[in-house]
Amino acid sequence: MVDTPRQRLTRSQARRAALRAAGLDRRRPVRPGPGGARELQRVVDRLGLLQVDSVNVLARAHLVPVYSRSGAWDVTALDRATGRAPRRLVETWAHEASLVPPATFRDLAFKHAANRARVERRGDCLDGVPVGRSPQVAAAWEVVEQHGPVTAREAQELLGGPARRTDAWGWSWTEARHALEYLFYVGELTTAGRNAQFERRFDLPDRALPREVLAAPPADERTARRRLTEIAARAHGVAGLRCLADHWRTGVEPTRTAVAELVEDGVLEPVEVTGWRGPLYRHRDAAVPRRAQGRALLSPFDPLVWERTRTEQLFGLRYRLEIYVPAAQRVWGYYVLPFLLGERLVALVDLKADRRGGVLRVHAAHRAPGPAGDPLTGAPSDAEVAHELAAELAEVAAWLGLQDVLVGGDAAGDLARALAVEVVPPGA
Repeated sequence: MVDTPRQRLTRSQARRAALRAAGLDRRRPVRPGPGGARELQRVVDRLGLLQVDSVNVLARAHLVPVYSRSGAWDVTALDRATGRAPRRLVETWAHEASLVPPATFRDLAFKHAANRARVERRGDCLDGVPVGRSPQVAAAWEVVEQHGPVTAREAQELLGGPARRTDAWGWSWTEARHALEYLFYVGELTTAGRNAQFERRFDLPDRALPREVLAAPPADERTARRRLTEIAARAHGVAGLRCLADHWRTGVEPTRTAVAELVEDGVLEPVEVTGWRGPLYRHRDAAVPRRAQGRALLSPFDPLVWERTRTEQLFGLRYRLEIYVPAAQRVWGYYVLPFLLGERLVALVDLKADRRGGVLRVHAAHRAPGPAGDPLTGAPSDAEVAHELAAELAEVAAWLGLQDVLVGGDAAGDLARALAVEVVPPGA
């Protein structure tokens, strides 16, 4: 079956639809105090998941998407959502390691099974630790079953192995962690939150998931794939096949089948977007607002910029996380966040939260290029971008408990000087 587009969108319309779907087309609400569980739940309901990453240069990766959409929020709400029954979120392997609603954990059973098959095809070891039905993995599971929730460090202590890895087989922290991470990867374990050191507290799904979720009959793979694909489509508004598959990292071909079913049922509509190669799809609930007026710094792990090809097609920005790129080869900086203003990604900012000094440091600020062949009519000037960015940085700093924003004299980028003019110097 060949999808015949029934609607044509300009790139601007597609951007606005994507921003509305992502919850980024409006300014964040002004509240008398920080948000909490309600704001967290709204963002998860909209996006379907939050990617977890240990990078803490600015803030933990999964905390920033909530801030970008809701403003200052009390992150202890996440501890309650993940660490107390009935849990609203559990961790599993989705789009990389992610926090997902408990019902979604069960819908990902086919992905967990595929993960197991993938590891076992590669061989009997994962980083030197035997997997599958090995005694090491069985012992790790039994520790969680008897003592969970436990961290990998606690599991190592309970297993009584050496504190450091040795050439001979023995239970070191490293081996315990690899075994537990394997069980997490294949869905035999999930988490009961994380501790203050950001260590996973591994637990059995039968204990971590709410009773009503466990009592519901599991979905077959076809139903689960379709449900996940619709969540991805709703979160994107307008997306290509690869974007939808990337949301859950579920593979293009099986996603194609789910998309075809959703098109047949009218949930998705094939569309054309100027300058963006298809096939492309619009969720039936995706609105195209007349204007997009949002302002937000975006985490590199935000779903709006996850799928880099989509970011290039919609916003004209070739954006990569450059943490692992040698300093001399970086284009934008070490930990760079795109800055959204209206319907455009107008700047890229390399930031660091200096918690000891109480300062949000700007190492670089660049204007972002616009889409080729799609002139940004009415694009803001450098001075306008710098003014809005300075205000955004001040709000982010306040949320993080930092007293000042500092643009260093050696800050890189063509926007750094204009930004420095707008930022009030520390102590001024």
